[in-house]
Amino acid sequence: MNTEQFVSLKKKITENCAKIIIGKDDVIEQAVICLIAGGHILLEDLPGTGKTMLLRAFAKSIGGDFRRIQFTPDLLPSDLTGIHFYNQKTGEFEFRPGPLFAQVVLADEINRATPRSQSALLEVMEEKQISVDGKTFPMEEPYLVMATQNPIESFGTFPLPEAQLDRFFMRLSLGYMTRGQEISVLRRPDSKDLLADLAQVAGPDEILAARKAFPEVQVSDELAEYLMNIIEETRKNSLVQTGVSTRGALALYRASQIRAAISGRDYVIPEDIKAEAEATLAHRIILQENSHLDSRRYIRNVLDEIPVPLEKI
Repeated sequence: MNTEQFVSLKKKITENCAKIIIGKDDVIEQAVICLIAGGHILLEDLPGTGKTMLLRAFAKSIGGDFRRIQFTPDLLPSDLTGIHFYNQKTGEFEFRPGPLFAQVVLADEINRATPRSQSALLEVMEEKQISVDGKTFPMEEPYLVMATQNPIESFGTFPLPEAQLDRFFMRLSLGYMTRGQEISVLRRPDSKDLLADLAQVAGPDEILAARKAFPEVQVSDELAEYLMNIIEETRKNSLVQTGVSTRGALALYRASQIRAAISGRDYVIPEDIKAEAEATLAHRIILQENSHLDSRRYIRNVLDEIPVPLEKI
């Protein structure tokens, strides 16, 4: 396989988004991996750290139709999917598509909507299609949903159930910038002005070609066993109430393949699996109430404990 297409795609998107979001190339790279895999992203972080701006920059970089949805408690499923309305001029009912009919959808503060509206979004994420009044509308690929939520705000929110969290390919977090990076942001032009000038650097054909090619990346039997050791540890550990699902194991496997490809390799190494474990697994486990760890720290501990297969000489 030709890994140059992966390296080029990652470089173009990362450098373009870095014009807006400083010092977060690792998060942008993870978003590229998720895009190639055909998954969806949950961006969870403190308010004001640049979540929405990152997603806007990412959407402009890859082109395609973009829609932003501000989730609120009064949002109805039909506000997302669209409705049939009666056209008095033609005397017929016509379908008016909702904002989910876009290639890149930003679901801002998803935990502020009711479970019914959340389910409407999660359905199209899983099926890549929308059913309205008995008619099914397939989504145009590549189709990517990027949802944000603020973990510290609980008043007036409806937290995503674990079964719905499991449908996100990755959960990412930006965190604060360094002091020097933040000073440079204070001194530069407004981010909205920079975003307006941001160009598209990758097209749908390029993304879909990479999506078709990444399964060719080789994963040795030893590394497949290593990956499953990580997964099984989350299922049998006494600190864990609910371990990683098979969907989570597939996410880690595919993310590792894509990380290898964007690094210029056609084979996976242990570092690929370790680099993708936290983003693809942490949001899928439920720890016991008496656990003193959070899920991210728990996954890091598992990676420290599971022996890495040695390279054969």
